[in-house]
Amino acid sequence: MSFALSRNVAAIFLAGIVVALPPALPARAETASQAPAAASTTDKDDVSSFNLENGLEVVVIPDHRAPVVTHMLWYHVGSADEEPGKSGIAHFFEHLMFKATKTYPAGEFSRKVAEIGGQENAFTSYDYTAFYQQVAPQALEMVMTYEADRMENLILNDDVVKTERDVVLEERRSRVDGDPGALLAEEVNATLYQNHPYRMPVIGWLHEMQQLNLKDALAFYEKYYTPNNATLVVSGDVDLETVKALAEKTYGKLPRRAEPGNRVRPQEPEQNTKRTVSMADPRVSQPSFQKMWLVPSYTSAKPGEAEALDLLSEILGGSTRSRIYQALVVRDGSAASAGAYYQGGSLDDGSFGIYGSPRGSATLEQVEAGVDAQIAKIIKDGVTADELEKARNRFLKSMIFARDSQSSMARIYGSTLSTGQTIKDIQEWPDRIRAVKVEDIQDVAKRYLVDSRSVTSYLMPEDGKPDQKVEEETPASEETQQPEEPAQGVVQ
Repeated sequence: MSFALSRNVAAIFLAGIVVALPPALPARAETASQAPAAASTTDKDDVSSFNLENGLEVVVIPDHRAPVVTHMLWYHVGSADEEPGKSGIAHFFEHLMFKATKTYPAGEFSRKVAEIGGQENAFTSYDYTAFYQQVAPQALEMVMTYEADRMENLILNDDVVKTERDVVLEERRSRVDGDPGALLAEEVNATLYQNHPYRMPVIGWLHEMQQLNLKDALAFYEKYYTPNNATLVVSGDVDLETVKALAEKTYGKLPRRAEPGNRVRPQEPEQNTKRTVSMADPRVSQPSFQKMWLVPSYTSAKPGEAEALDLLSEILGGSTRSRIYQALVVRDGSAASAGAYYQGGSLDDGSFGIYGSPRGSATLEQVEAGVDAQIAKIIKDGVTADELEKARNRFLKSMIFARDSQSSMARIYGSTLSTGQTIKDIQEWPDRIRAVKVEDIQDVAKRYLVDSRSVTSYLMPEDGKPDQKVEEETPASEETQQPEEPAQGVVQ
């Protein structure tokens, strides 16, 4: 189980290729009350969608290059939808979905997938929970049957809940409590978001996780695990008619058990203070810093803003060609790592961050000053047309590369549709990236990267200080080292 996406998948998700959306978006695909099950739309790239009568949205992405199919079911609920005092229930319930149903014993679904050499897993984030299998096309009906069954027929009791609760508690102890960086990240999120539920960790706070019970689990299941609160994405060696027939045969039999309603969450007040969070721990060998700002996501941004923030992050520190990396890692050698990122794929406001770690005799203070200087240059002088064009081309190429992976495409469409965007928005993203101008980059830097509204965090060795020196080490070459960005909260 992992808390982070791989960098190439994070580039697809978090760099704003898809899970990012502008305001005043077109409505989502029609619900069952608005359109018959047979109604469907087909967009370019041969991507099709339709809705079952019970409200389940189905997306089909054909890719016949290999006899493999990826089946992903996305529930439109994540940790940010949890009731106060119930943090961790979304991720906890993801675990419980692998238990027995009225039809099949616990573990049978997983065994069937393993027997045919397939793969499966699940993950929970702030805005969605997803379950996926990758199998041969002949096994598609089987996985659809099992997945539809546990949407309706899951069996839970006190013993099952208590046992699995102990599992997730141990996961928190090993993955978070045992990792200084993870502990600091929780504190940073709780500082950056003052009111929004994104301030809560996806895995949950320990003292609240310990109180989760059977009643909580059943209430969560009944409210959110209903076909009208989910999107099914099937990509790979399939066709629309086959998927439609199988979806009707399996998922189509399920009733709408609940109406979860609109996802209305507490929003952030205006932030007017600069905040600092620091942590010293003997397990830390390399000091580092991170500075973050609350910024609009593609859902909450004005038209064009999110795309500009995406490209700003790329120009500033998104790759080995970026300003920060070239200035601090390549030219003066003060940083062992440094970069920037934009997390704009959330349903509500996201974040923009910069980070760095010193090398040799350099101090953390020097690295932070060097990164801040690069931001100041963009705010003062903007970026060049050549920089923008190169960054734009890297973004557009990333989408082309993403199409080489059917699982990446399923994740792109599933995460996007789970946070309110449409297939059309995905298809039009390259055009919106092409429309960003150099003045747009400078404008979002001026508007959002304001030091007096930032949250700066320091992770240091025990009794360390932000300007503590570290031992000499040899930097990686420009060609081989990729700056790593903190990933948005995801728990598998």
